[in-house]
Formats: sequence, C-alpha cells, structure tokens
Amino acid sequence: MALYEHVFLARQDVSAQQVDALVEQYKGVIEANGGTVGRIENWGLKSLTYRIKKNRKAHYALMDIDAPAAAIHEMERQMRINEDILRYMTIAVEAHEEGPSAMMQKRDRDDRPRRDGDRPDRGFGDRGPRRDNDRGPRRDGDQRPPREERA
Repeated sequence: MALYEHVFLARQDVSAQQVDALVEQYKGVIEANGGTVGRIENWGLKSLTYRIKKNRKAHYALMDIDAPAAAIHEMERQMRINEDILRYMTIAVEAHEEGPSAMMQKRDRDDRPRRDGDRPDRGFGDRGPRRDNDRGPRRDGDQRPPREERA
C-alpha cells in the first residue's frame, strides 16, 4: 500500500463538529477499502487567498493515509459529490512526518526575528522620518518670488 497526505477544505458555514463528521466519513471509506488513516489534524477556519465557490474562508483538515490507490479514488469520488467540500488534494509521500505538521507548530512571536533587523529606534521626534525632498528652508531666502515675477 502507498502512503498519502490528504488535505481538504470544507465550506465556511459548516460547524467544526460537521468537519469532524466529514473526516470520520472519509476515514470510514478508506478503512472499508482496505486502508488505514494515521494522523488527523483539523487546522481550523482560515481565510482563503481568493474566493472559492463564493466562500472567503474554509475549514482545513489533514489526514495521513496508508491505503491502496482504489481507496483514494473512491474517497476523492465521494468528495467531488459532496457540496460541503470546496477543494481537496492528495499527495503520495515516501514517509509520513512525525509530530505535528508545519501548520500546527506554533511559533512564539517574540522568538521570531523582527522584520526591521532589530535596528534601534531612529528617534525622529514628532516629525516622522526625513524624506529626501524635506530639505528645510531655502538658503537664498525663506520665500520664493511671486508667480508673475518668475519667468
């Protein structure tokens, strides 16, 4: 049997319990066709980059599967029929990852490097950052000649 990672997106208006029921339904399909499901992760409701079938958000779920190809085809066939499933993707892998997936690993914001390279505060005061065109008063006088005098 081959190893697969399977991710699917469910509509935003289904509840978390309904997503768990979908996972159990497809787990049953895999097991009925001679496969096993290992790790199951529910990544929760996340924003989509672009709208899919008029949905701006979706529930994400990951399943590690060890099953024959026929079981995967049957599960994907049933996902195509189900209106609650927006997208799915199954990838064959050499081995399943141990521990939580990258989506489940929480990074502490304080441990990440800052985007500004940890530069000290520049101390602009109340003016804000100085721009190239902000040169201060003119040397030849504070005022420009009236418009009609300029030619």
